[in-house]
Amino acid sequence: MLILTRYVGQTIVIGEDITVRVLRNYRGEVTLGIEAPKNVSVNREEVHQRISEAKKTVVASEAKGLVA
Repeated sequence: MLILTRYVGQTIVIGEDITVRVLRNYRGEVTLGIEAPKNVSVNREEVHQRISEAKKTVVASEAKGLVA
């Protein structure tokens, strides 16, 4: 894991086409802006987990349908 310190207005560049900018830091809460190509999915961790679980459920349902 790479750990960086950034201040408001500073950015982090990932690869050639993803930029993360620190927009605000207020009372320990950091607001980030993320610029990425449209084909790159950017989600909060909890949303990503829900999407992953939903995909697993669909795959399991399809597998049961093929076997039954």
